[in-house]
Amino acid sequence: MNSENLQTKWGQFISLIIVFFFWGFVGSANDILIPVFKKVFTLSQLQSQLVAWAFYAAYFVGSLIFFLVSLKSDVLQKFGYKKTLSTGLLISAIGSFLFVPAATMESFPFFLTALFTVGLGFSIQQIVANPLAIKMGSPATGAHRLTLAGGLNSFGTTLGAILLGIALFGMGDNKKTSLSLEDIKLPFIILGLTFVLVAIFMYFSRIEDPAKTDVIEAKIENKHAKFSILDYPQLYLGMIGIFIYVGTEVTIISNLPALLHTKEFGGILEDAISPFIALYWGSLMIGRWNGGVNVFNTTNLVNTALKFIVPALAFGVIIGANIFAGHNVSEFYIYPLWILLFIGVSFVGGKNAGKTLMLFAIAGLTMMFAGLVCTDTEIAKYFFISGGLFLSIMWPSIFDLAIAGLGKNTGKASSFLIMMILGGGVIPLVQGAICDLDLTNPNGILGITFTRFSYVVPLLGFAYLAFYGYYCPKILKSQGVNLDTGTSSAH
Repeated sequence: MNSENLQTKWGQFISLIIVFFFWGFVGSANDILIPVFKKVFTLSQLQSQLVAWAFYAAYFVGSLIFFLVSLKSDVLQKFGYKKTLSTGLLISAIGSFLFVPAATMESFPFFLTALFTVGLGFSIQQIVANPLAIKMGSPATGAHRLTLAGGLNSFGTTLGAILLGIALFGMGDNKKTSLSLEDIKLPFIILGLTFVLVAIFMYFSRIEDPAKTDVIEAKIENKHAKFSILDYPQLYLGMIGIFIYVGTEVTIISNLPALLHTKEFGGILEDAISPFIALYWGSLMIGRWNGGVNVFNTTNLVNTALKFIVPALAFGVIIGANIFAGHNVSEFYIYPLWILLFIGVSFVGGKNAGKTLMLFAIAGLTMMFAGLVCTDTEIAKYFFISGGLFLSIMWPSIFDLAIAGLGKNTGKASSFLIMMILGGGVIPLVQGAICDLDLTNPNGILGITFTRFSYVVPLLGFAYLAFYGYYCPKILKSQGVNLDTGTSSAH
């Protein structure tokens, strides 16, 4: 059967994307914990960003261990997808349960250890789930399936911020403005138990393991492979791209509570921050749901209509979830202006990975610049938050460009790219250090606080991503690589 005609295996795919949901749920939970830990443990902004460091450094460590072990014996071929995924979920469950002794001991390093353990389990899940999502149907729609899975990931981040906010601070008349570390225990016990249940569910799911023919081909390729990253500029520049992309995505939101806490932006406290975190991660959900439309076989007219309808529905989910939590989100009703801009850019970018990445990166850079110079801070914060919209579709675009033309070395390249998720732990530290300059320089720089000026960090991140989107297709063209098929005419 022609692989192009393969239908998406929806039963298996739906089982798999539950895992994507949990990545997002915990990711946004970190953004609630950062301002809470900062207040409880009296941390600087740089120190508070160690939360992101612990979580995303675990991705690098986990991927590196996985890669080194696979050099001797391919883990996926030996244990299969289901067992490997279940193991990753159980490791994350252990990390969640570690929040209980961390809270009892009131130890920030112990909390970081717990987060690192959760992230370690996620790294294993990432390595398995990303290629598996692509394999569950036609290769032609593989990237779109990954985008759709990313949409559920962002749904998790949107709900995670709101639900953890409710769990920690309550809702409605019972809402409180401060909390003790004891309040953290129950949500993470529930999360840990859920990880265990999903691990059991995955173990007994119908997800298929690698075919024996794949095993034989992999052994032949590994035997004769001579691979050097430096031979593929699209790959090493793409590794930098993934590092910067994840770092930019995380740093915008990790430092947003500190920005909104400044007098300049209204002095918003920890208990009121979750709607803005939900809007940011919801912006990624809007973009990924919009990109996921391409998975479905529809006419051009229906596809175009869905490009408007789906973002509207996603925005409705954000508003509805916040209203359910008792938040006043009337000021969010201006945000569809940014969503319409995003939709316009997506039509111009089309399905070309390089052009799409470049245009969205230029749009993101423009939003960061506008946020820095806008005199109305009520509007400026939405320029910063809208960075999530323009980052939303970048992961598959960077991946497509980075592995184009690598052939049998695609698997090795993917493992190196996953390691670069480390950027989510490093770049927020840089921005946090700039924010802390306000402590010794209260007058700020260029007429604004250093906390606001720190958003020059994601601005520079978008600049590199625009460069990569522009330059990488030229590299591939010089190699004789057809970007639309990922094949090379060079022999």
